[in-house]
Amino acid sequence: MANKIDMKRKWNWALWLGFVVAVGGLFSYQFFIQFPSTRDFPWASLLIFGAGAFLLLIGLFRAFGRPQLYRGKVFGSIFTAVTLLFFALFSYEMFYVLRQVPLSAQAPRVGERAPDFTLPDQSGKSVALADLLSPNGAVLIFYRGHW
Repeated sequence: MANKIDMKRKWNWALWLGFVVAVGGLFSYQFFIQFPSTRDFPWASLLIFGAGAFLLLIGLFRAFGRPQLYRGKVFGSIFTAVTLLFFALFSYEMFYVLRQVPLSAQAPRVGERAPDFTLPDQSGKSVALADLLSPNGAVLIFYRGHW
C-alpha cells in the first residue's frame, strides 16, 4: 500500500461547459430573432449547439478514454442525452412547426391594399372581402386563438 500512488481524478470541464453552451443554444434563438439575418434560418443557434456538442464529445472522449484521470462517465452520458433531446426539440420547432407559418415578407404592409380573398364566416357561409368593402374601407382583425 505504501507504493501505491494516489492519483486524484481531474474535473472534466469540457462536459460541463459543453452542456451549458448547448443549453445556451436552445435559448439563443429568442435573442437572434431580432436580427433579419438570423430570423429566417437559425444558423447562429445551430453554431452554438455545434460548439456545445463538440465540447461534450471532447469531454466524453476524456471520460471514457482515460477514466483513471478524468471524471464524467455518468454525467457526460446524461448531459449528452439531454443535449440531444434539446437539439431534437429545437430542430422540430425550427424546421417543422415554424415552416407551417407563412412568411411575414409576403404579408401586406400597413396602409397597403389587402388582396381579395374569400373565407368562411362563423356559420360556414363564404364571405369575400369585396362584399365587405364600403367607400370608407373595412377593418380586418386577426385573433390568434378560439372565439
